[in-house]
Amino acid sequence: KEPAATIVETLKDVTSYEGEDAVFECTLSQETAQDTQWFLGDVPLQSNEMNEIRVEGKCHTLILRKVTLEDCGLISFKVGQHTSGA
Repeated sequence: KEPAATIVETLKDVTSYEGEDAVFECTLSQETAQDTQWFLGDVPLQSNEMNEIRVEGKCHTLILRKVTLEDCGLISFKVGQHTSGA
């Protein structure tokens, strides 16, 4: 069994203006990470017309489209027991 993925590059704080996209990136130690999840506050995020979640190799990206003041808050990315927030 391979070791669990860890976060090697953590999330960075992002400042954006209303109507802009906000992009968050997190890099993991391996490509085959299972059990990954993005959150806004305590709310799990899924890919839809407002959020785009991408995985390219070890890089996991969240794009919040056309942010509003309601999108302000802690964005976190979780893989297994590891969490990064911005």
